[in-house]
Amino acid sequence: MTMGVLDSHTCEKFSTTSETFDAVFDAFDKNRDGYLDGEEFFGLLQDLIGPSTNNEQTLTEDTASSFFTIIDLDNDGRISKEEFRCAWLYWLKQILKPVTALVIVDVQNDFISGSLALRECPAGQDAESVVPVINSLLEQNLFDVVVYTYDWHPENHLSFVDNVALRSMHPTSKVTKEDAKVHDEPVFDIGGVSRQQHLWPRHCTQGSWGSELHSDLKVVENAFHVKKGTNPDVDSYSAFWDNDKLSKTELSSILAQKRVTDVYVCGLAYDVCVGYTANDSVDHGFRTVFIEDAARGVALDGISKKREFLLSKGVYMADSAEVPSLVRAENRPLCLAAQAALNYKLAWKIVKGKSHT
Repeated sequence: MTMGVLDSHTCEKFSTTSETFDAVFDAFDKNRDGYLDGEEFFGLLQDLIGPSTNNEQTLTEDTASSFFTIIDLDNDGRISKEEFRCAWLYWLKQILKPVTALVIVDVQNDFISGSLALRECPAGQDAESVVPVINSLLEQNLFDVVVYTYDWHPENHLSFVDNVALRSMHPTSKVTKEDAKVHDEPVFDIGGVSRQQHLWPRHCTQGSWGSELHSDLKVVENAFHVKKGTNPDVDSYSAFWDNDKLSKTELSSILAQKRVTDVYVCGLAYDVCVGYTANDSVDHGFRTVFIEDAARGVALDGISKKREFLLSKGVYMADSAEVPSLVRAENRPLCLAAQAALNYKLAWKIVKGKSHT
Protein backbone atom coordinates (compact mmCIF):
# COMPACT_ATOMS: atom_id res chain seq x y z
CA MET A 1 0.00 0.00 0.00
CA THR A 2 1.42 3.37 -1.03
CA MET A 3 1.52 6.09 1.61
CA GLY A 4 2.67 9.71 1.54
CA VAL A 5 2.08 12.65 -0.77
CA LEU A 6 0.69 10.42 -3.52
CA ASP A 7 -1.74 8.58 -1.27
CA SER A 8 -5.17 7.11 -2.06
CA HIS A 9 -6.80 10.50 -1.44
CA THR A 10 -4.70 11.98 -4.23
CA CYS A 11 -5.87 9.20 -6.53
CA GLU A 12 -9.53 9.67 -5.71
CA LYS A 13 -9.33 13.44 -6.14
CA PHE A 14 -6.89 13.39 -9.06
CA SER A 15 -6.95 16.80 -10.66
CA THR A 16 -5.36 18.32 -13.74
CA THR A 17 -5.37 21.81 -12.22
CA SER A 18 -2.02 23.60 -11.87
CA GLU A 19 -2.53 23.94 -8.11
CA THR A 20 -2.57 20.17 -7.71
CA PHE A 21 0.55 19.24 -9.63
CA ASP A 22 2.35 22.33 -8.35
CA ALA A 23 1.73 21.13 -4.80
CA VAL A 24 3.00 17.64 -5.58
CA PHE A 25 6.04 19.00 -7.44
CA ASP A 26 6.91 21.33 -4.59
CA ALA A 27 6.61 18.47 -2.08
CA PHE A 28 9.43 16.59 -3.83
CA ASP A 29 11.53 19.61 -4.85
CA LYS A 30 13.44 19.45 -1.57
CA ASN A 31 16.08 22.06 -2.42
CA ARG A 32 13.49 24.46 -3.85
CA ASP A 33 15.42 25.11 -7.06
CA GLY A 34 12.39 24.61 -9.32
CA TYR A 35 13.60 21.27 -10.67
CA LEU A 36 13.60 17.60 -9.67
CA ASP A 37 17.04 16.03 -9.73
CA GLY A 38 17.68 12.30 -9.77
CA GLU A 39 17.56 11.92 -6.00
CA GLU A 40 14.34 13.93 -5.65
CA PHE A 41 12.75 11.99 -8.49
CA PHE A 42 13.73 8.71 -6.83
CA GLY A 43 11.88 9.89 -3.73
CA LEU A 44 8.81 10.59 -5.85
CA LEU A 45 8.96 7.08 -7.35
CA GLN A 46 9.28 5.50 -3.92
CA ASP A 47 6.17 7.35 -2.79
CA LEU A 48 4.35 6.59 -6.03
CA ILE A 49 5.04 2.87 -6.20
CA GLY A 50 5.60 1.91 -2.59
CA PRO A 51 7.07 -1.42 -1.41
CA SER A 52 7.19 -4.36 -3.81
CA THR A 53 4.31 -6.82 -3.64
CA ASN A 54 3.50 -10.24 -5.07
CA ASN A 55 5.90 -11.06 -7.94
CA GLU A 56 7.05 -7.47 -8.33
CA GLN A 57 10.63 -6.34 -8.70
CA THR A 58 11.98 -3.84 -6.20
CA LEU A 59 12.52 -0.27 -7.34
CA THR A 60 16.23 0.29 -7.92
CA GLU A 61 18.27 3.35 -8.82
CA ASP A 62 18.84 1.92 -12.31
CA THR A 63 15.10 1.49 -12.82
CA ALA A 64 14.47 4.99 -11.49
CA SER A 65 17.06 6.30 -13.92
CA SER A 66 15.21 4.75 -16.85
CA PHE A 67 12.01 6.48 -15.73
CA PHE A 68 13.89 9.75 -15.26
CA THR A 69 15.22 9.59 -18.83
CA ILE A 70 11.69 9.29 -20.18
CA ILE A 71 10.31 12.19 -18.12
CA ASP A 72 13.32 14.46 -18.78
CA LEU A 73 12.09 15.52 -22.21
CA ASP A 74 14.91 17.96 -23.01
CA ASN A 75 17.62 15.61 -21.67
CA ASP A 76 19.23 18.26 -19.48
CA GLY A 77 19.53 15.97 -16.45
CA ARG A 78 16.73 17.54 -14.46
CA ILE A 79 12.93 17.66 -14.58
CA SER A 80 11.39 21.08 -14.87
CA LYS A 81 7.93 21.97 -13.64
CA GLU A 82 6.67 21.98 -17.25
CA GLU A 83 8.10 18.50 -17.85
CA PHE A 84 6.47 17.37 -14.63
CA ARG A 85 3.17 18.90 -15.76
CA CYS A 86 3.30 16.81 -18.96
CA ALA A 87 4.17 13.72 -16.93
CA TRP A 88 1.34 14.46 -14.51
CA LEU A 89 -1.21 14.65 -17.30
CA TYR A 90 -0.04 11.71 -19.40
CA TRP A 91 2.04 9.39 -17.20
CA LEU A 92 1.00 9.81 -13.59
CA LYS A 93 -2.67 10.05 -14.51
CA GLN A 94 -2.54 6.47 -15.83
CA ILE A 95 -1.13 5.35 -12.49
CA LEU A 96 -3.19 7.47 -10.10
CA LYS A 97 -6.52 7.50 -11.95
CA PRO A 98 -6.65 4.47 -14.26
CA VAL A 99 -9.63 3.64 -16.47
CA THR A 100 -10.18 -0.09 -16.12
CA ALA A 101 -11.69 -2.87 -18.21
CA LEU A 102 -12.37 -6.46 -17.23
CA VAL A 103 -12.06 -8.80 -20.22
CA ILE A 104 -13.73 -12.14 -19.44
CA VAL A 105 -12.38 -14.61 -21.97
CA ASP A 106 -14.45 -17.52 -23.29
CA VAL A 107 -16.26 -18.73 -20.15
CA GLN A 108 -18.38 -20.95 -22.40
CA ASN A 109 -20.10 -24.27 -21.86
CA ASP A 110 -17.85 -26.32 -24.13
CA PHE A 111 -14.76 -25.38 -22.09
CA ILE A 112 -16.50 -26.19 -18.80
CA SER A 113 -18.60 -29.32 -19.32
CA GLY A 114 -18.83 -29.73 -23.08
CA SER A 115 -16.70 -31.09 -25.89
CA LEU A 116 -13.49 -29.36 -24.81
CA ALA A 117 -13.96 -29.41 -21.03
CA LEU A 118 -10.70 -28.42 -19.36
CA ARG A 119 -11.11 -31.11 -16.72
CA GLU A 120 -10.54 -33.64 -19.53
CA CYS A 121 -7.38 -31.85 -20.72
CA PRO A 122 -3.88 -32.73 -19.45
CA ALA A 123 -3.95 -30.26 -16.53
CA GLY A 124 -7.29 -31.68 -15.34
CA GLN A 125 -8.46 -28.31 -14.00
CA ASP A 126 -12.05 -27.49 -13.10
CA ALA A 127 -13.01 -24.63 -15.40
CA GLU A 128 -16.30 -24.02 -13.61
CA SER A 129 -14.40 -22.83 -10.54
CA VAL A 130 -13.60 -19.51 -12.23
CA VAL A 131 -17.28 -18.55 -12.33
CA PRO A 132 -17.75 -17.58 -8.64
CA VAL A 133 -14.43 -15.70 -8.65
CA ILE A 134 -15.43 -13.65 -11.69
CA ASN A 135 -18.93 -13.10 -10.29
CA SER A 136 -17.47 -11.77 -7.06
CA LEU A 137 -15.41 -9.23 -9.00
CA LEU A 138 -18.42 -8.17 -11.06
CA GLU A 139 -20.61 -7.76 -7.98
CA GLN A 140 -18.16 -5.20 -6.59
CA ASN A 141 -18.72 -2.87 -9.59
CA LEU A 142 -15.01 -2.20 -9.85
CA PHE A 143 -14.57 -1.70 -13.57
CA ASP A 144 -15.39 1.09 -15.98
CA VAL A 145 -15.84 -1.39 -18.85
CA VAL A 146 -16.73 -5.09 -18.93
CA VAL A 147 -16.18 -7.27 -22.00
CA TYR A 148 -17.24 -10.88 -22.57
CA THR A 149 -15.45 -12.74 -25.37
CA TYR A 150 -16.59 -15.84 -27.23
CA ASP A 151 -14.99 -18.47 -29.39
CA TRP A 152 -17.48 -18.35 -32.26
CA HIS A 153 -16.51 -20.90 -34.87
CA PRO A 154 -18.27 -21.80 -38.13
CA GLU A 155 -19.00 -25.49 -38.73
CA ASN A 156 -16.06 -25.86 -41.12
CA HIS A 157 -13.40 -24.32 -38.87
CA LEU A 158 -9.87 -25.61 -39.48
CA SER A 159 -9.18 -26.18 -35.76
CA PHE A 160 -11.72 -29.03 -35.54
CA VAL A 161 -10.07 -32.42 -35.77
CA ASP A 162 -13.05 -33.82 -37.67
CA ASN A 163 -12.56 -31.19 -40.39
CA VAL A 164 -9.03 -32.27 -41.35
CA ALA A 165 -10.22 -33.86 -44.59
CA LEU A 166 -11.74 -30.56 -45.79
CA ARG A 167 -8.36 -28.96 -46.55
CA SER A 168 -5.17 -29.83 -48.37
CA MET A 169 -2.06 -30.59 -46.36
CA HIS A 170 1.05 -28.54 -47.03
CA PRO A 171 4.06 -30.60 -48.17
CA THR A 172 5.89 -29.66 -44.94
CA SER A 173 3.22 -31.22 -42.72
CA LYS A 174 4.44 -34.14 -40.62
CA VAL A 175 0.82 -35.04 -39.82
CA THR A 176 -1.30 -36.74 -42.46
CA LYS A 177 -5.06 -36.52 -42.84
CA GLU A 178 -5.36 -40.21 -42.03
CA ASP A 179 -3.36 -40.03 -38.79
CA ALA A 180 -4.43 -36.63 -37.45
CA LYS A 181 -5.76 -36.57 -33.90
CA VAL A 182 -6.54 -34.07 -31.14
CA HIS A 183 -3.51 -31.96 -30.11
CA ASP A 184 -1.61 -32.76 -33.31
CA GLU A 185 -0.38 -29.76 -35.29
CA PRO A 186 -0.66 -30.39 -39.03
CA VAL A 187 0.32 -27.79 -41.60
CA PHE A 188 -2.49 -26.91 -43.99
CA ASP A 189 -2.16 -25.36 -47.43
CA ILE A 190 -4.54 -22.39 -47.37
CA GLY A 191 -4.56 -20.76 -50.76
CA GLY A 192 -0.88 -21.50 -51.27
CA VAL A 193 0.06 -20.33 -47.77
CA SER A 194 1.25 -22.80 -45.11
CA ARG A 195 -0.65 -22.58 -41.82
CA GLN A 196 0.19 -24.75 -38.83
CA GLN A 197 -2.83 -25.49 -36.65
CA HIS A 198 -3.33 -27.13 -33.28
CA LEU A 199 -6.23 -29.57 -33.56
CA TRP A 200 -9.05 -29.50 -31.02
CA PRO A 201 -12.34 -31.33 -30.64
CA ARG A 202 -15.26 -29.54 -32.30
CA HIS A 203 -16.20 -26.74 -29.91
CA CYS A 204 -18.09 -23.45 -29.64
CA THR A 205 -19.78 -23.68 -33.01
CA GLN A 206 -21.86 -20.61 -33.70
CA GLY A 207 -25.25 -20.63 -31.99
CA SER A 208 -24.74 -23.95 -30.21
CA TRP A 209 -25.24 -24.67 -26.51
CA GLY A 210 -21.49 -25.13 -26.21
CA SER A 211 -20.86 -21.59 -27.44
CA GLU A 212 -23.07 -20.01 -24.77
CA LEU A 213 -21.68 -18.43 -21.62
CA HIS A 214 -22.02 -20.61 -18.53
CA SER A 215 -25.50 -20.13 -17.08
CA ASP A 216 -24.15 -19.16 -13.63
CA LEU A 217 -21.83 -16.46 -14.96
CA LYS A 218 -23.09 -12.99 -14.08
CA VAL A 219 -23.71 -10.88 -17.19
CA VAL A 220 -23.79 -7.18 -16.39
CA GLU A 221 -25.75 -4.50 -18.20
CA ASN A 222 -23.98 -2.33 -20.76
CA ALA A 223 -21.21 -4.89 -21.21
CA PHE A 224 -19.62 -5.49 -24.59
CA HIS A 225 -19.65 -8.90 -26.30
CA VAL A 226 -16.81 -9.75 -28.68
CA LYS A 227 -16.82 -12.83 -30.91
CA LYS A 228 -13.63 -14.29 -32.39
CA GLY A 229 -12.56 -17.25 -34.50
CA THR A 230 -15.20 -16.59 -37.13
CA ASN A 231 -12.88 -17.04 -40.12
CA PRO A 232 -12.99 -20.77 -41.04
CA ASP A 233 -9.38 -20.77 -42.25
CA VAL A 234 -7.55 -19.16 -39.32
CA ASP A 235 -7.84 -19.66 -35.58
CA SER A 236 -8.15 -16.81 -33.11
CA TYR A 237 -6.95 -17.35 -29.55
CA SER A 238 -6.56 -13.68 -28.66
CA ALA A 239 -9.62 -11.49 -28.19
CA PHE A 240 -7.75 -8.79 -30.14
CA TRP A 241 -6.38 -10.54 -33.23
CA ASP A 242 -6.54 -13.79 -35.14
CA ASN A 243 -3.47 -16.00 -34.81
CA ASP A 244 -1.92 -14.80 -38.07
CA LYS A 245 -2.63 -11.11 -37.39
CA LEU A 246 -4.72 -10.94 -40.57
CA SER A 247 -7.70 -9.27 -38.96
CA LYS A 248 -8.66 -7.88 -35.59
CA THR A 249 -11.83 -7.82 -33.54
CA GLU A 250 -13.53 -4.65 -32.32
CA LEU A 251 -11.98 -5.03 -28.83
CA SER A 252 -9.13 -2.54 -29.25
CA SER A 253 -11.55 0.04 -30.67
CA ILE A 254 -13.96 -0.44 -27.75
CA LEU A 255 -11.17 0.06 -25.22
CA ALA A 256 -9.79 3.08 -27.05
CA GLN A 257 -13.22 4.73 -27.30
CA LYS A 258 -13.68 4.26 -23.55
CA ARG A 259 -10.16 5.63 -22.90
CA VAL A 260 -9.19 2.48 -21.02
CA THR A 261 -5.69 2.43 -19.56
CA ASP A 262 -5.76 -0.87 -17.64
CA VAL A 263 -6.98 -4.24 -18.91
CA TYR A 264 -7.72 -7.07 -16.46
CA VAL A 265 -7.96 -10.49 -18.09
CA CYS A 266 -9.43 -13.74 -16.80
CA GLY A 267 -11.32 -16.80 -18.03
CA LEU A 268 -10.53 -19.84 -20.19
CA ALA A 269 -8.02 -21.10 -20.99
CA TYR A 270 -5.00 -19.70 -19.12
CA ASP A 271 -2.33 -20.95 -21.51
CA VAL A 272 -4.32 -20.37 -24.69
CA CYS A 273 -6.96 -17.66 -25.17
CA VAL A 274 -6.46 -15.77 -21.90
CA GLY A 275 -2.69 -15.77 -22.29
CA TYR A 276 -2.81 -14.65 -25.92
CA THR A 277 -5.26 -11.88 -25.01
CA ALA A 278 -2.99 -10.65 -22.22
CA ASN A 279 -0.02 -10.60 -24.57
CA ASP A 280 -1.87 -8.58 -27.22
CA SER A 281 -3.19 -6.25 -24.53
CA VAL A 282 0.37 -5.27 -23.62
CA ASP A 283 1.31 -4.95 -27.28
CA HIS A 284 -1.58 -2.50 -27.69
CA GLY A 285 -0.14 -0.41 -24.85
CA PHE A 286 -2.61 -1.32 -22.10
CA ARG A 287 -1.36 -1.82 -18.56
CA THR A 288 -2.32 -5.44 -18.16
CA VAL A 289 -3.29 -7.47 -15.09
CA PHE A 290 -3.80 -11.25 -15.29
CA ILE A 291 -6.17 -12.51 -12.56
CA GLU A 292 -4.71 -15.96 -11.96
CA ASP A 293 -7.33 -17.46 -9.66
CA ALA A 294 -9.98 -16.50 -12.23
CA ALA A 295 -8.33 -18.56 -14.98
CA ARG A 296 -7.82 -22.29 -15.66
CA GLY A 297 -5.67 -23.92 -18.30
CA VAL A 298 -5.10 -26.84 -20.63
CA ALA A 299 -1.64 -28.12 -19.65
CA LEU A 300 0.52 -27.43 -16.58
CA ASP A 301 3.70 -26.92 -18.59
CA GLY A 302 1.82 -24.60 -20.94
CA ILE A 303 0.52 -22.59 -17.99
CA SER A 304 4.01 -22.29 -16.50
CA LYS A 305 5.60 -21.21 -19.78
CA LYS A 306 2.83 -18.73 -20.52
CA ARG A 307 3.14 -17.24 -17.04
CA GLU A 308 6.88 -16.68 -17.37
CA PHE A 309 6.44 -15.19 -20.83
CA LEU A 310 3.75 -12.76 -19.68
CA LEU A 311 5.84 -11.69 -16.71
CA SER A 312 8.68 -10.91 -19.12
CA LYS A 313 6.25 -8.73 -21.12
CA GLY A 314 5.33 -6.66 -18.05
CA VAL A 315 1.99 -8.27 -17.21
CA TYR A 316 1.14 -8.11 -13.51
CA MET A 317 0.02 -11.46 -12.10
CA ALA A 318 -2.64 -10.87 -9.46
CA ASP A 319 -4.96 -12.75 -7.18
CA SER A 320 -8.59 -11.61 -7.25
CA ALA A 321 -8.25 -10.37 -3.66
CA GLU A 322 -5.70 -7.79 -4.90
CA VAL A 323 -7.90 -6.44 -7.66
CA PRO A 324 -9.87 -3.83 -5.67
CA SER A 325 -6.70 -2.14 -4.41
CA LEU A 326 -5.23 -2.24 -7.92
CA VAL A 327 -8.33 -0.70 -9.49
CA ARG A 328 -8.41 2.01 -6.82
CA ALA A 329 -4.68 2.68 -7.42
CA GLU A 330 -3.82 1.96 -3.81
CA ASN A 331 -1.48 -0.81 -4.97
CA ARG A 332 0.70 0.46 -7.84
CA PRO A 333 2.99 -2.25 -9.21
CA LEU A 334 6.28 -1.23 -10.73
CA CYS A 335 5.64 -3.08 -14.01
CA LEU A 336 2.40 -1.14 -14.56
CA ALA A 337 4.14 2.16 -13.83
CA ALA A 338 6.74 1.14 -16.41
CA GLN A 339 4.07 0.42 -19.02
CA ALA A 340 2.55 3.83 -18.37
CA ALA A 341 5.98 5.42 -18.88
CA LEU A 342 6.48 3.57 -22.16
CA ASN A 343 3.06 4.77 -23.32
CA TYR A 344 4.02 8.31 -22.40
CA LYS A 345 7.33 8.01 -24.25
CA LEU A 346 5.59 6.74 -27.39
CA ALA A 347 2.92 9.43 -27.24
CA TRP A 348 5.57 12.13 -26.84
CA LYS A 349 7.48 10.84 -29.87
CA ILE A 350 4.30 10.99 -31.93
CA VAL A 351 3.52 14.53 -30.77
CA LYS A 352 7.09 15.62 -31.36
CA GLY A 353 7.06 14.05 -34.81
CA LYS A 354 3.88 15.88 -35.78
CA SER A 355 5.35 19.17 -34.60
CA HIS A 356 8.15 18.81 -37.14
CA THR A 357 5.86 18.08 -40.09
